[in-house]
Amino acid sequence: MIDAHAHFEFYKKDAPKIIKECRKDLAAVVDSITEYRKTHVWKSWEMLRPYFGFIFPTLGYHPNEARRGNWEKVKRVEEFILNHRNEIVAIGEIGLDYHYAENERQRENQKEIFRYFLEFAAELDLPVVIHAREAEREAFEMVQRAGVRAYFHSFAGSVELAGEIAENGHPIGINTGIVFIPEVMAAAKAVEVENMLVETDAPYMSPIKGERNRPCNVRVAIEEVAKLKGMEFEEVERVTERNAVRFFNLRL
Repeated sequence: MIDAHAHFEFYKKDAPKIIKECRKDLAAVVDSITEYRKTHVWKSWEMLRPYFGFIFPTLGYHPNEARRGNWEKVKRVEEFILNHRNEIVAIGEIGLDYHYAENERQRENQKEIFRYFLEFAAELDLPVVIHAREAEREAFEMVQRAGVRAYFHSFAGSVELAGEIAENGHPIGINTGIVFIPEVMAAAKAVEVENMLVETDAPYMSPIKGERNRPCNVRVAIEEVAKLKGMEFEEVERVTERNAVRFFNLRL
């Protein structure tokens, strides 16, 4: 199994132990190393570097950081990405999150910085990992204008938009929240397995109430997709693993 989106760095001192446990069950984890509040990309990179080969890193700038409009920090992250462009599998997560944007200025900051990183990804010929919340349509339209390949992680938008995104060749992320989020379940029903990746967004979106999520729990997302589609677990696992390898160009 491959977890297409997680954040081992958020476990801090517990990260080595959890990585060791997950290696028993998973072929790989794509970790979206993202500039967000006190979680700086350079600190996360150094923490996770010893595990590269099992962990495949992306580098990005979270929209909830982008709302602050700190262009000095944007430039530092851009430089860090340039220094590691041959070691990452995508740029992200980047995007729009209007749930936490408190006013129009913050939304404009998000859009400006999102557009900047989309153009940057196009220049580097790298795919992007998209975080879109209460702004899925706008994020999709910006991706289309930029002409980049995009993974819409933890998708919870409309089924109509899910279909449109998939028709345009962008995979949809089905996370372990499928067991309690109706929108995730609806997207999983609407999209063919060939157009989806499975993920945990660990330590968030835990399928087990009261516990932090772990990348090993990606099995739950596969199980639920298999039930919805009337497919065998092994077939969903095989197809979603192939999708992740192709999209991120993973060398396993």
